[in-house]
Amino acid sequence: MEIRIDDDSTRTIRGVLFDMDGTIVDSGASTVRTWTQWAERMGVADRLEILHGQPAIETVRALFPDATPDELAELCADQTVAEREDLDGVVAMPGAQELFAFLEANEIPWAVVTSADLLLAQARLGSASITPPILVTCEDITHGKPHPEPFLLGASLIGIDITECVVVEDAPAGVQAGLASGAVTAALNGHVATVGIRDLVHLRELLAD
Repeated sequence: MEIRIDDDSTRTIRGVLFDMDGTIVDSGASTVRTWTQWAERMGVADRLEILHGQPAIETVRALFPDATPDELAELCADQTVAEREDLDGVVAMPGAQELFAFLEANEIPWAVVTSADLLLAQARLGSASITPPILVTCEDITHGKPHPEPFLLGASLIGIDITECVVVEDAPAGVQAGLASGAVTAALNGHVATVGIRDLVHLRELLAD
């Protein structure tokens, strides 16, 4: 299977690595609700900036730069539980299920590579009725996005060289990680990457072309 990079070149694709939130799962409203409520409880609502596409602890670290690792873990605890419980409106992104069916029909291995922890990933994927063959979470790696490690691990787990994978991302940190890994990186939301895509329907069209 090939994907067109530009008018003059294509790249062979043998595997697909998906980000989760904002890419295959619509969890934006839940994320904003739970972080806003947490920030209000912590007295930092006026400084809250959610670092989308990165582990939750990075958002907390930015707000509490002097906190110790134990303090950061404690600060994150309530927030992570709240996110797992708030699944209102958490559904699959348009075109996701059709894209997964297309990949499976063509025997293209795929995985979900997320900055969420395992319990949150399972909760949101379950709410969206998505069952990935392989799931990589923040607990599986040492360095989170924008470091390429998550996608390099994902590629190794599906048994495909990273240069023959397409990474699908919606956030700057994830796009940076995908590009740094050496994968073809398909970006949503207008981010600059190897390939720009409107949505998952568009990606399926590119892969089927």
